Order: sequence, then C-alpha cells, then structure tokens
Amino acid sequence: MKDLTKYQGIFPAFYACYDDAGAISPERVRALAEYLIGKGVKGMYVGGSSGECIYHSVAERKTVLENVMAVAKGRATIIAHVACNNTADSALLAAHAESLGVDAIAAIPPIYFHLPDRAVAKYWNDTSAAAPNTDFVIYNIPQLAGVALNGGLLRKMLENPRVIGVKNSSMPVQDIEMWRDEGAVVFNGPDEQLLSGLAAGAIGGIGGTYGAMPELFLAIYRLFGEGKIAEARENQDACCHVIYRMCAGQGNMYAVIKGVLRENGGPDCGGVRAPLYELQPDDAPLVRECTGTIRELIEKYR
Repeated sequence: MKDLTKYQGIFPAFYACYDDAGAISPERVRALAEYLIGKGVKGMYVGGSSGECIYHSVAERKTVLENVMAVAKGRATIIAHVACNNTADSALLAAHAESLGVDAIAAIPPIYFHLPDRAVAKYWNDTSAAAPNTDFVIYNIPQLAGVALNGGLLRKMLENPRVIGVKNSSMPVQDIEMWRDEGAVVFNGPDEQLLSGLAAGAIGGIGGTYGAMPELFLAIYRLFGEGKIAEARENQDACCHVIYRMCAGQGNMYAVIKGVLRENGGPDCGGVRAPLYELQPDDAPLVRECTGTIRELIEKYR
C-alpha cells in the first residue's frame, strides 16, 4: 500500500520564470522555488499551465525542473507535468523527471486531435512507462485540452499500478466524487472551489493562483481540517474575488500575478511568453489593488 500522505496539502502551480530578455532564468526559477517552500506549501506542480509549458521547448522544460529540484532537496513534494503533444517528447521528459527524483509525473492528454479513449490511454501509459519507478497523475482539464476524463478511461488507467489519481481541473465538483469513487486520489484544480473540492474528498489542491497568495490557500486547507467551515468559506470567497480581479487586467492573468508577486516583495519572475499578453501600464493600479487586498487578508487569516 502506497503512502500518499506526501500529496496531502497545498501545491502551487509553478510559474514560468524569465530573464529580462524573455529566456528561462535558472536564478529566478530557484528564487521562486525557495520563496514558495518558505511559505510552508506541501509541494509544487512544475511545468503545467501556469508554467506556460505549451510555449516551452523540451530543453527549457528540463532546465526549469532541474533548477526546482536543486532547491527542493526533499523539502517539498514535486509533481512534474511532462505532457507534450507527442509521445516521444513526453516520454523523454518523464524519464528526465524520474532521473531527478521527482515524486510524481503528470500529463494532460494530447490536444487538438480528438483521440479515442484507447489512444489517450496508450499515450498516458507509454509516458508512464518511461518513468517506471514514479507515480503518475492524470491531469483532467477538458475546457483547455478538449478531452474529458470519464469513468471507463480512468478505470483502464488505474490498471497501471503507477497511476495514483487525478489532478481535476474540470469545474463540476461531482467529478471529484466520481474519480474518488473509482479509487483514485484527487487534487482539486479550480482555485475558486478549493473548499468545495476538499469537502468532496480531494486530497489537496493544485492551483495557478496559489503562488500569489499561498498563505490564504494554506489557511483554507487548515480551517477545513479544523472543521471551521464558515471561516474557511469566508476565506474562499475572498480569494475568489481576488482571482476575479487578477483576471480583469489587460495583460494575461499570469502577467498580473507576477506583478503582484513583485509588488508584494516576492521574487521577480519576469513577464509572460508571447502570445500571452504582457502586463500593461494601465494594469498598475490593478496590481496594487490586488496586492493590498492580499496583504489585508493575510493579516486576517494568518
């Protein structure tokens, strides 16, 4: 029986870190990893949507993970998202992740072509086979991948002993209950419903806005565990309103988040990679507003 306690808790989805010329910055990757570990998170989810992975080369993705692992050194659980839009590159990244000692790898299904379940299962199993000693997490995000996990496909995947569960970023909380009922552990994906996901049986949360306000999501997780549901709900509502505001800029949400991090004394992660839209001068008041709100909430829920 596997010990899954290392997956219980809050996992910020790691942001892409660029230098001033727009190249991956190993120094900034290490600074962000140290910053998040210092906040007390359980682990980090590296190379996913928040990491702008679909705009990175295989070599860049290796560089990011290598530098996260150089900092983590057993102090945090690391889940490496290794999916590319072809099996060969995905397997290459899976093998590389295992060589670095990550705790788990994860993968979305291939995007664009709508593959049948048997092809998706083969892709995931072939990727997993390249890391034979590493746990595997299915990443279900149908609104972006265009492919939705279903019970039959999950049951087929659970025949693979390395498959432990699902990072579930579909919006229906019912999906968490369904995947859990099939025997999978589930990470809540949508940040706006962490509390609901935990109530539905999620083992923890992986979120793209966690890095901007880790203290608040750690508080939701703690308050839920203490049975203080009303207080946790109030905190969740407050986080949702911050998220809505961070999505309201002219620049991409991750550009706003990186601005908030800088404004809040966190590491400089640079900008975002085109075609994502950079932070605009008119976004400055929004960044200050979100930063101020987060500071106030941290004081309230610390």
